[in-house]
Amino acid sequence: MTDASAMVRAFELQGGACAAFGSPFSASLLQRAARDIADDGPLAGLVIPWAQASTREAMSEAVPLRWLGCAHDMVLAGEDCVLAAAYPTPERAGDADAAWAAARIAMSERRVRFSAFMDHEPQTNEVRRSVCLAPGFLTIALETGLPLRVFEIGASAGLNQLWDRYHYDFGSVGGWGNPASPVRLDTEWRGGPPPIATEVTVISRAACDRKPVDIRDPVARTRLKAFLWADQFERLARLDAAIAMALAADIEVEPEDAVTWAARQAAPRAGAATVLFHSIFWQYMPADSQEAMTAAIADLGAQATAAAPFAWLRMEPAPGNLASIELRLTVWPTGEDRLLAHVHPHGASVDWGGAP
Repeated sequence: MTDASAMVRAFELQGGACAAFGSPFSASLLQRAARDIADDGPLAGLVIPWAQASTREAMSEAVPLRWLGCAHDMVLAGEDCVLAAAYPTPERAGDADAAWAAARIAMSERRVRFSAFMDHEPQTNEVRRSVCLAPGFLTIALETGLPLRVFEIGASAGLNQLWDRYHYDFGSVGGWGNPASPVRLDTEWRGGPPPIATEVTVISRAACDRKPVDIRDPVARTRLKAFLWADQFERLARLDAAIAMALAADIEVEPEDAVTWAARQAAPRAGAATVLFHSIFWQYMPADSQEAMTAAIADLGAQATAAAPFAWLRMEPAPGNLASIELRLTVWPTGEDRLLAHVHPHGASVDWGGAP
């Protein structure tokens, strides 16, 4: 397969994923984008930085989503009225043909704009991932009987820091959280119930990201929203509500490398369960950083005791399969690692296997 063919295939695969995850408009744009690369159109020039990438590498680097996010960002920022007129709104369906025609012109006329946006990996900060993470935190609280200290790496804007202040609907197995919360998260729950009777107290929370999103900056907020698919209006509204809560809570995300930050911040402490967590972050780390992070986590685990346990909670693709997302938990001092659930990447479903 040629390099161009690898990138074409990546855009086709991402289009298929968008269609499967309920975004037909995004899927249609990505299909047209794939053909443009194959025909050596304006998009072919924008993906040159990944010219040597395999299809798997292009997907891991989220190249199709970088491009899709830039087009949406221009719409949200009011920079292209022709493109915006073709995008979907809650009142009207989008016109993928017209949107593609406008995007193709924009790529030719505003190449620098697209290149600059695509230079940074996506940061979606999908709030509904908390519906997958929360049962993990509940499990840790139940099994340790301790309050939690939570530390998030790759936190983007830090919206999942407030997981304990949201309201959750786990379907037939029940609900959990603040019933008055403006952020309400539901999911298609399969399997036994999570430990929803457990009381959880978070005594401290902190987060880091290599390039955190400053939600106090309206430009940064728009960029964050741009990575959500334009025809998924519930996700867009949920993000707005979570941003409002984070601003009110004065959530901070420190700009630091995850490895050094975790080693400095997340050492176990007696009287609390220390939890290091992340979601859809690991794949964006270079291999050497993954190795260093794994070593740092092992070092933190080695410091744990029964009075000062350390937990590593993560929602990430299964090794070798980006399409299968797992919720896994490792708790020290025993170092027991287990698969708690298979989950939807946006939190739409949870197949729970964790012990109640």
